[in-house]
Amino acid sequence: MENEQSSKIDIWRGQYGALVIAFTCLIVLIISWGNSWVLTGVLGLGVFVCGTMSFFDLKQKIYNKSK
Repeated sequence: MENEQSSKIDIWRGQYGALVIAFTCLIVLIISWGNSWVLTGVLGLGVFVCGTMSFFDLKQKIYNKSK
């Protein structure tokens, strides 16, 4: 049996990956606002979905630390 240990970057990616993607979508959304309404809609949806996922991931992390 192999003893697999996750690296720090893998742990960080699992905890904060959705937050980084949501922030990146928000920045690109602001930069490209009005150029293409399809892109604006997709990026807005990305901000909403990834932001919601990161909110609940962080909420669960904080809740589990308090136990």
